[in-house]
Amino acid sequence: MITVRGITKTFNPGSVNQVEALRGVDLGVSSGEFITIIGSNGAGKSTFLNALAGCFEIDSGTININEKDVTSWPEHKRATNLGRVFQDPLLGSSASLSIEQNMALALKRGKHRGLSLGVRKENRAFFRELLSPLNLGLENRLQDKAGLLSGGQRQALTMIMATMTSPEVLLLDEHTAALDPKTGKKILDITDNVVREKKLTTLMVTHNMTQAIGMGDRLIMFHLGRIIMDISGEEKKNLKVENLLERFYTLRGEDMATDRMLFS
Repeated sequence: MITVRGITKTFNPGSVNQVEALRGVDLGVSSGEFITIIGSNGAGKSTFLNALAGCFEIDSGTININEKDVTSWPEHKRATNLGRVFQDPLLGSSASLSIEQNMALALKRGKHRGLSLGVRKENRAFFRELLSPLNLGLENRLQDKAGLLSGGQRQALTMIMATMTSPEVLLLDEHTAALDPKTGKKILDITDNVVREKKLTTLMVTHNMTQAIGMGDRLIMFHLGRIIMDISGEEKKNLKVENLLERFYTLRGEDMATDRMLFS
């Protein structure tokens, strides 16, 4: 499904602000695989997702998605086959549009949208069907502006919008970090249900080691722009946070106690 070979990215090269964000990253992802991605601040996690999404040109390497070389594809072209949910709940929907209008736009991802914001009757029934399992009452508020929703409601809406057309790849960039623990747990449950039901190939960045261990089929860890750990199967199922922290410090060859706060 996804094959990444030797991708590198340096921001502000040759300046005092130079940052080698990705340093020869290789990764293969199978169709339907759910991968959680962890690492401390600046490790390259979000930069890697941005590289997959085409947010910038990589310096070297190749990116293939579903047997297509997308290395040179611009962001808007890749977006037709990518779903994405960001950390900020406000980024995934338009506050000035109604719930149903936001969903109608998401339904037309990759198609000609035109200028009309009208919603067809059959689509409205489909939207209610998608929203009802969330148990948030959004199916009864289709004409409410998205800007009236709470952060958790809006992130749940964004999750449905990002997956309603079953994208080839779903990218989740710390999509619960801005939510309170109870709401974050709700969004994670929704995430797991949607990903499993639709068998979506998913990469989820998180700072929370408990989430990283408990969700997904495979766990990878970034450090200084490289993947330093790749765990799956029984090894992942048997992992404990303490064991993961110990392995992290060992692989880094240093001890930074402040990282315990980042992974709590």
